[in-house]
Amino acid sequence: MQYRTLGRTGIRVSEIGVGCEGFLEKSPRQVGEWLDVCQAAGVNCIDLYAPNPEFRSSLGQALRGRREKFVLQTHLCAVWKDGQYKRTRDIAEVREGFQDQLRRLETDHAEIGMIHYVDSLADWEAVKNGPVMAYARELKEAGTIGCIGLSSHNPQVSLAAVNSGLIDVLMFSVNPCYDLQPASEDVEELWAPKNYAAPLLNMDPERQALYETCQRLGVGITVMKAFGGGDLLSPSLSPAGKALTAFQCLQYALDRPGVACVMSGARSLEDLKDSIAFEQARPEDRDYAAALAALPKISWKGHCMYCGHCAPCPQGIAVADVTKFLNLSLAQGGLPETVREHYAALPHGAGECVRCGACEKRCPFGVPIMENMVKAAKLFGR
Repeated sequence: MQYRTLGRTGIRVSEIGVGCEGFLEKSPRQVGEWLDVCQAAGVNCIDLYAPNPEFRSSLGQALRGRREKFVLQTHLCAVWKDGQYKRTRDIAEVREGFQDQLRRLETDHAEIGMIHYVDSLADWEAVKNGPVMAYARELKEAGTIGCIGLSSHNPQVSLAAVNSGLIDVLMFSVNPCYDLQPASEDVEELWAPKNYAAPLLNMDPERQALYETCQRLGVGITVMKAFGGGDLLSPSLSPAGKALTAFQCLQYALDRPGVACVMSGARSLEDLKDSIAFEQARPEDRDYAAALAALPKISWKGHCMYCGHCAPCPQGIAVADVTKFLNLSLAQGGLPETVREHYAALPHGAGECVRCGACEKRCPFGVPIMENMVKAAKLFGR
């Protein structure tokens, strides 16, 4: 298992994590079997958005004796009310729900305290300026949560939260279909068939800016909906008009700037094992570039996907890394110190490009790589 640092938190997370869908309606023994598989494979990050009390109690029992092996991404504002899930901003319900969660998990802390499901700017303003954020900060100061997170499907809301400096982690929906959709306060717009009826061209600029801003500011991204709820894996349901593989979806998400961990929405142990198998998969089985370039209803022409097909460069330039640092700087409108330092650590700068064109011939998306190398050499000074 490969591990990544979750932004500025310093927490090390497995790049493949697990959502809680498969844990629901399972006995403590069955949940324990899931954790056995996770622990053996090195999967250490678990998302806990579901507030079902039986699930939380079963997981708490299964965690006995190995709590320190796992990073728990708990959710504030997701509570169990009258026998069903409720998203709430009522601070009394938020407090009661979170304390009940800790009791049932048999722990006194959670590594991540995620403010649950903020998809409108009005809701973000209310959260930011109200008792929910104050409570999250109180928990962080007390060490009850290690860091503050926020989950959202809306890039506008997410950018506002990231730029506020109040959150350390963002849980966001990342896949090659949703990334083409503009911001919306209605999450169902992400998979509405009408939004894929006409050909779609390139990543939504706000989503691109979000990923780059997260990397620049050190806000770690944990990914949800990497498979689009399973639709991307189905030839008949895929919004792209053609199925992708689970490995391709995982690699796509992991290649986005800022991403540290992808939460696999496994509904069975076999699903979980299939996602874990990504770690041993051949590069050609992970490769999504050719698949995306061939999608009948989507075009990524001219957009760098950081897929690495441009390599190897005869001069040794890490073309994808140079392009990523260039895009991070252009998005900022300047040269951030951290980006400059990361670029300086590259053994070969863009200025060593001899314009042989080998990279452009290999690029599935028609990116003007040689032009980008000229821009990068001018910006970074080598």
